[in-house]
Amino acid sequence: MTLQLRTRFWIEATLATASTALVVLTLAWKDWIEALTGFDPDHHGGALEWAIVAVLLLLVVVIARAAHVEWRRPRAATVPAR
Repeated sequence: MTLQLRTRFWIEATLATASTALVVLTLAWKDWIEALTGFDPDHHGGALEWAIVAVLLLLVVVIARAAHVEWRRPRAATVPAR
């Protein structure tokens, strides 16, 4: 039996992976936003980065849960149309 996953699963899995990578990046290098954009709203205070980490962690949980639901979704038997 081969597992047929919808495109939705792959999109959700990719978004969860990207969000996780951004969480790790933000935790490891707190000034990456300033280095990338030159925009420094918190003047190197770190408040913006921690807010981003919190939002990204929430996204990781929500998107990973959606991907898990999609993974566990019962596969409907496809009957060829006549």
